[in-house]
Amino acid sequence: MTQEILLAEPRGFCAGVDRAIEIVEKALTKFGAPIYVRHEIVHNTYVVNDLKQKGAIFIEELSDVPPGSTLVFSAHGVSRAVHEEAAARGFQIFDATCPLVTKVHVEVAKLHKEGFEFIMIGHKGHPEVEGTMGQLDSGIHLVEDVEDVAHVNPSQTEKLAVVTQTTLSVDDAAEIAAAVKARFPKVREPKQQDICYATQNRQDAVKMMSPQVDLVIVVGSPTSSNSNRLREVARKLGTQSYMVDSAEELQPEWFEGAQRVGLTAGASAPEILVKAVIDRIKSLGAVSVRKMNGIEETVKFPLPKGLRLDT
Repeated sequence: MTQEILLAEPRGFCAGVDRAIEIVEKALTKFGAPIYVRHEIVHNTYVVNDLKQKGAIFIEELSDVPPGSTLVFSAHGVSRAVHEEAAARGFQIFDATCPLVTKVHVEVAKLHKEGFEFIMIGHKGHPEVEGTMGQLDSGIHLVEDVEDVAHVNPSQTEKLAVVTQTTLSVDDAAEIAAAVKARFPKVREPKQQDICYATQNRQDAVKMMSPQVDLVIVVGSPTSSNSNRLREVARKLGTQSYMVDSAEELQPEWFEGAQRVGLTAGASAPEILVKAVIDRIKSLGAVSVRKMNGIEETVKFPLPKGLRLDT
């Protein structure tokens, strides 16, 4: 029977997610409902449904937004074409793109002007990848795994740079980046690791936690890249791991023979869901909860101009 729940530290919301949600909530307060949001503001079902109830309308196509509306871009970022179309349609725009994603966009634009082509490490179809690749009309090549690296055909190799999706597994990105470097020895690596501090910190916490527990539960939605990576990190270390969107998805048979359960949450999963999962595991027999020691995150990103309630 499960005796103890070990809580990862840090876990849950990062500064970019906090900021994105606050942008939508402040826009609703200042301008009233509806506020239109292109794509899920963050990849979490609970958060999206909560904002829908408050008056946010989530869309994929800008043609679905009425003229004169207020529009928010999601934390994942958008392509240059989406920016231009939104401006042309005359919406009032607030950009909730995570500043760490914006940093990658700025770097791509800067190096492109210097004649660079790019290899992007990321997952095809993920909105962050589409946003970053969409900063350029051409000259940016996506690789999802080591095998893809062999099939990349840039038009030149003298000026080639690597960028990565910010929410990848540190280990996976390093493995693919090493393959890129082996094939293209002159490739320019990022000045700073593109993988965000919050993704890194949550993965490091799972690496510390996994050897100490019999089972890892990750709170996160199926569309959340960083939540999926947390589950993978635990499994690669040999610890059984499951990801749940809510406490209702927990299966009693997972806990059979597991005396200590590790619990973490992806960067877009709110603490209210973690508390519900704790309560559910307690109902299955757990008698204590212990927090791990971990990094305290103090990063805070400012809101865009025009969203302070006194302006």
